[in-house]
Amino acid sequence: MDQKILHRYIAGEATQEEKEVVTRWLDADKRNMKEFLTHRKLYDISIWQQESTPVAKDKLSFKKKRWTLHSIAIELSKIAAIFIIAFTVLYSFLINKDTIDPASMQTIFVPPGQRAELTLTDGTKVWLNAKTTFTFPNKFSGNSRDVILDGEGYFDVTKNVDKPFIVKTDKYNIKVLGTEFNVTAYSGSPIFETSLLKGAVDVFSPTTNDKISLKPNTRTYVENGILKKNAIEHNSYFLWKEGLICFFDEPVDKIIEKLELYYDVKIDVQNKELLKNRYSGKFRSKDGVEHVLKVLQLSNTFTYTKDNDLNLITIK
Repeated sequence: MDQKILHRYIAGEATQEEKEVVTRWLDADKRNMKEFLTHRKLYDISIWQQESTPVAKDKLSFKKKRWTLHSIAIELSKIAAIFIIAFTVLYSFLINKDTIDPASMQTIFVPPGQRAELTLTDGTKVWLNAKTTFTFPNKFSGNSRDVILDGEGYFDVTKNVDKPFIVKTDKYNIKVLGTEFNVTAYSGSPIFETSLLKGAVDVFSPTTNDKISLKPNTRTYVENGILKKNAIEHNSYFLWKEGLICFFDEPVDKIIEKLELYYDVKIDVQNKELLKNRYSGKFRSKDGVEHVLKVLQLSNTFTYTKDNDLNLITIK
């Protein structure tokens, strides 16, 4: 394998033709995947060392800004229907109709395998994961700052004690004054989870008396229809907003569920023994679902085929 092509692939700068060359090379021999992971680890270490070097702090800061702007441009160029004005379609979705003028609402949709980042008019920063729909107003009016989330989002909320920030989902609402937290609430999934990193939040149902208050480093989730609470075990999970998919001793069936969600692909696991295994690892989301499967093959015996027409991966 040409090392220059391999390095461009790892850095995310390879052409489509070069990506296909690397993919065929990875398929040819398991030893090639091990070599790839070695190069990848060295690349990650070199990036970390560059970012940690105080001598070139100003230069690195400038480079980081340029990279961020460039990456945002790439991400946004792939996203269809960004910031589409939503009028009466969203009106029925709001609980407090008096607080937001529906004519001022905007919606962003993030396609599978992509992420998006935006700053709201109050200064709140929002990161959106794959297959997420996020609805927000041009400006916040009324007594609260209401937004709507269908998917997964990470929020760094600007504090305003007079106007709470409320994230509405189809399962529960999250009310905060100013804090950092992560919400997972895809409408097509039974999973609901809110994890608090800083500050304080209230998670509540708009139709029942269910309510839980969270302190930093705790999370709430739904189990058998009931909100439960415990400590956050792995903060690295929230690195998804930086383009990393992280698993920590998770069963393969749960990993498959996440891959289906993030990459909008159906995965049929016919090798039922595989589902009993557990796995920990970190992957770049832009490397794609097949890269994750190839790494899993290093420690699990299975083969897979992909039908692009049916958007189906079959694991045997």
